[in-house]
Amino acid sequence: MRVEAEWLTSRGALAVMRALVGAGHQAFFVGGCVRNAVLGAAATDVDIATDAVPERVMEVAKGAGLKAVPTGIEHGTVTVVADGQGFEVTTFRRDVETDGRRAVVAFSGSLEEDARRRDFTMNALYADADGQVTDPVGGLPDLAARRVRFIGNPHDRICEDYLRILRFFRFHAWYADPEGGIEAEAFAACAELAEGIETLSRERIGAEMLKLLAAPDPAPAVASMAACGVLLRVAPGAGALTLAPLVHVESRLGLPPDPIARLAALGGEDLPDRLRLSKADARRLARLSEAAASGAGAAELGYRLGAEDGLRALALDLAMRGAEPDPVSGETVQNGAARTFPVAAADLPPDLQGAAIGARLAQLERAWIDSGFTLIRERLLALPDEDA
Repeated sequence: MRVEAEWLTSRGALAVMRALVGAGHQAFFVGGCVRNAVLGAAATDVDIATDAVPERVMEVAKGAGLKAVPTGIEHGTVTVVADGQGFEVTTFRRDVETDGRRAVVAFSGSLEEDARRRDFTMNALYADADGQVTDPVGGLPDLAARRVRFIGNPHDRICEDYLRILRFFRFHAWYADPEGGIEAEAFAACAELAEGIETLSRERIGAEMLKLLAAPDPAPAVASMAACGVLLRVAPGAGALTLAPLVHVESRLGLPPDPIARLAALGGEDLPDRLRLSKADARRLARLSEAAASGAGAAELGYRLGAEDGLRALALDLAMRGAEPDPVSGETVQNGAARTFPVAAADLPPDLQGAAIGARLAQLERAWIDSGFTLIRERLLALPDEDA
């Protein structure tokens, strides 16, 4: 099989491949870029595998006038920069020792040996500079069937790196046939070894979960995670039941996937810390969760959160209640987002001090929202102070 892709003919990729092959080495594009080319999808990263050891890769790159950076040289990876783009060039490897978190590797001259240490068959596809695909472990048939399958024994592959449990469900969300079910042997291995997730760094877990939740419809994969006990290892207290309704409401409202909003649908204890979310993501998660549970209407959600997150909070609220959006939901949120509260602290009587100022502003804002944003400043200020 021969693949075609824009990256395959890019000047940078060709320069790196020509340098390695011209120096007498094997060099193949590998992994996600080849997988996605087979599917006709874009590639985010273009990785290269070679029989040249890292020091030799650096020597060949410099000889060809390319910049070489030893970004992961102990694991066999050198980043070669060509035409302004970085390409990770990794020596064929085999695992010598693994502990479920990291591996000790030995360099190899065998593409087949390099393929056997990878996770899924669809990720062990190699392509030469002409796009001719080499498939040493049966990835092409699995990819055609949209079947996520571990290379060899799932138990062994997971024990090499427990993150592969989460990667299995992430790849299932992105690439599996939703009607094809989940591979029984892999599912059983994930259930048996789920405890190993707790040995992983929270940064790795969080990054993998956000990638999973960014899939067009991660609900079936997350439901499978819940069924085998993996979800509770990731986020104690989380549940999968609201996610499918949220995906449905998102589609009705024309909303693209949003991992943070979907994380809010899962819930769970102390998610920002457990998943090492950024401060911005943690604040947004709390804001969406609180707004969705507040009982506020669509217009108020727009006013308080803005048009985009107001609509996200509305979608969450509807999903939690099992309700459908009405045809003007988006317009209603937009209307609220465009409003500005007409009263400021400077408009209040000077005898109001401290907490009384905040309480009065909150009372008037509530009255203004309840009026459908129709009360003007003068009428609001004329309202009796309930705390006076």
